[in-house]
Amino acid sequence: MQRSRLLYLLILSVLANVGVLGAAAYQSRSHAADGPDVARYLALDADQQQRWKSLEGPFVAELDAGWREVAQHRERLIREVFAQTPDPARIEAERARIAELQVLQQKRVLAQFLREREILSAEQRRLLVELLLRERQPAPRERQLHGT
Repeated sequence: MQRSRLLYLLILSVLANVGVLGAAAYQSRSHAADGPDVARYLALDADQQQRWKSLEGPFVAELDAGWREVAQHRERLIREVFAQTPDPARIEAERARIAELQVLQQKRVLAQFLREREILSAEQRRLLVELLLRERQPAPRERQLHGT
């Protein structure tokens, strides 16, 4: 029984991490979609806006591809956990791959922040930090399924 409880906690932890990273990506993507509003909020000049926009396309494409891959492994993980006879090796393999992909997504986001940082003045960086810290991340779906 102890092993199944640990397995359950491990899976819950992985799914929560996927949810948190998903929320971060969603927020990042919503910034990309709201580019003009962020540009206006940061008071980007024309050159900064052009540079900012040129960075967004490749970043959003990579981020979206990464989240699609995470979603595929998450689905496999969930299906395996709730299979008639769960295979611990498959569960671990999916968990490990999701963890690898999460690290890669974090690196992508941080690299993008560093590229964006180079475009901005000190005051614009301060404003962007405030904007990023002001936003609240929604609870992961797995947490929402288990009440408040």
